Amino acid sequence: MANIKSAISFGLVNIPVVYNPIIKNNDTSFNQLHKKCLNRIHYQKYCDHCKKTVKDVDIIKGYEYEKGEYVTFTKEELTNFQIDSKDSIEIVAFVPSTEIEPYYYEKSYILTTQKKSKAFSLFLEVLKKTKKVAVARTSISTKFYYVLLRYFEGNILMSTMFFEEEVYIPDSSIESKFSKQELDLALKLVDHLSSHFEPENYDDDYQNQIKNAIEKKIEGKPLPKKTAKKKANVKDLLSSLQKSLEA
Repeated sequence: MANIKSAISFGLVNIPVVYNPIIKNNDTSFNQLHKKCLNRIHYQKYCDHCKKTVKDVDIIKGYEYEKGEYVTFTKEELTNFQIDSKDSIEIVAFVPSTEIEPYYYEKSYILTTQKKSKAFSLFLEVLKKTKKVAVARTSISTKFYYVLLRYFEGNILMSTMFFEEEVYIPDSSIESKFSKQELDLALKLVDHLSSHFEPENYDDDYQNQIKNAIEKKIEGKPLPKKTAKKKANVKDLLSSLQKSLEA
């Protein structure tokens, strides 16, 4: 999904934009094979009742409201429920970014303009000057979202949000007491590990090992055996902190 055309609706002002996801999936993709012959495994949509494979055209969606009881919906019926905002990003409010907890953010996109636009430049400057984020409504693919628009390095960053009912935060009222010495040691450990956030320094070690292993297997080389590291078994919190600092 790239170069998706839309438009920011800012009052009566319409600002054409193009957006692209800024995150790409780095995971290595595997296929499932039959161990005996190494042929690809395929999945069929099979009906146990009719004892046959079913075509997509004969499949509808159903919601199970009781065990074995369904209400069904056709594709056309579900399409009718979609919010009419597929080609627009309708602003509903401007809010301080400090009021939005980080767990509401889902996926981010960069919004740009394909040609010079006074309205785009003006809106960009408004976001920059006010230091506020715009809350807006839109649809991506077939799903409705509330999104946040913010100034980001000369462009607009659009982040989809989770809804309130999708967020679960467990009760954190249970607290344990700790000593001043334990707190001091913990603060020293934090100070020792303090640095600056430089994302280029954080590699995906798991994916790197997978890719290296693929190369070795292609070349017919054996994979090295990994020995598990023994973890220090220190049950006392104070001793754990002291040993952490020593390490």
